[in-house]
Amino acid sequence: MTTDNISLAISALKKLLGDRLTTGSSILEIHSHDEAYTTPVLPDAVAFPTSTDEVSEILKICTKHRCPVIPYGIGTSLEGHVVPVHGGISVDTSRMNQILEIHESDWDAIVQPGVTRTQLNEALKATGLMFTVDPGADATIGGMSATRASGTNTVRYGTMRENVLALEVVLPDGQIIETGTRARKSSAGYDLTRLFVGSEGTLGIITKITVRLFAQPETISAATCVFDSVEKAVDAVIMSMQMGIPLARVELLDELQMKGMNIYNPDLPMAESPHLFLEFHGTEASVAEQIEMFKSVCDEYDGSDFQWASKTEDRNRLWQARHNAYYAGKALRKGADGVVTDCCVPISALAETIARTKILIKESGLIAPLVGHVGDGNFHLLILVEPDNEEELKRANELAGAVSLLALEFGGTVTGEHGVGIGKRKYMEQEHGSAYALMGVLKKAIDPDNIMNPGKLVTVN
Repeated sequence: MTTDNISLAISALKKLLGDRLTTGSSILEIHSHDEAYTTPVLPDAVAFPTSTDEVSEILKICTKHRCPVIPYGIGTSLEGHVVPVHGGISVDTSRMNQILEIHESDWDAIVQPGVTRTQLNEALKATGLMFTVDPGADATIGGMSATRASGTNTVRYGTMRENVLALEVVLPDGQIIETGTRARKSSAGYDLTRLFVGSEGTLGIITKITVRLFAQPETISAATCVFDSVEKAVDAVIMSMQMGIPLARVELLDELQMKGMNIYNPDLPMAESPHLFLEFHGTEASVAEQIEMFKSVCDEYDGSDFQWASKTEDRNRLWQARHNAYYAGKALRKGADGVVTDCCVPISALAETIARTKILIKESGLIAPLVGHVGDGNFHLLILVEPDNEEELKRANELAGAVSLLALEFGGTVTGEHGVGIGKRKYMEQEHGSAYALMGVLKKAIDPDNIMNPGKLVTVN
């Protein structure tokens, strides 16, 4: 990969795309980073294809000149996935944003990669169906597929792994393939759809996605509940799940995060103690039953101060506050930058993992509020650091690394939903053992010239 090769690729792409290939400084800067605390790197150019055929031609040109390609959705990833660490062409799929088909009878939809989750749900309103994966950010469905995204609804409806039925993918050589079908199950060969879901743009560019839909529930009720400790909150959730209460959402926010929430959302004051944010879906009768069962469990673990939100506007305010947890956490230290990390452990190990994480935070001397998708065993830290303070950044990275190792100690994973990108690649061999080498074999077989998002997820020798 040389500067001359990239220049030749840019010249050829300019002929193909015209003004939809840009080297303008402001556009390059936007595509130099995501939401992660990672050093930005400018791409050499940004391409804006509008069709699968154009993506195919882009990749043929880049393969010919061995030019790096970095797929880009909307830039909301959290581990440096879209940072062009070796330069090259950022391929922005935001203009491929058409909802191609909605099959109401089969509960699925086919979309282009630039469609966002809120765009799809807006189109589904009149059908009585919904797309359920909600990572918080209004991410593109292509990006969500590439990072195997999940979020607040995962405990009931699953991640992108469970909700992507089929894909259209353009391989590095420009070949267009289709994986999976609209059928709900198949025993026909290797599960190539799952290979590309979570591949983080290292194997090809996703250009079409068939997603599973669910019925909009008749009744939705949301609530918050206060606990004396994180451990009691987690234990209440574990007991609820063991009893079979079908929680639709259950989110944990520790006492430090709640302090930030009050600073950032002064019109939504809450006790600065560990909280659960919950949501129940079903018929009016079943939701009422779920609520009573959950309240009885919480009584055993000293849960108190239930606040209910049944009206749509009240629920939206509550969940918008949860989705803004990143900004609320940053409010704890004015002007701070945030180093974000996540991990996931078996649910039975979650309380102890969090307790030991809090000891690590205290030892680091840093401020790090915690939130978690407690029903999945997944939690996140926002480690606050002073901008350009190298010593604090070093401590923050050490803390994030210690939490990753702690997750592995408990039989978990170093990332439940943020993905690997640049930030977590160093732990892949420790988590996967010899299987990590097999990932490299697959990468080399599909992308022999290593042009697809090089420097991410896997190591290619």
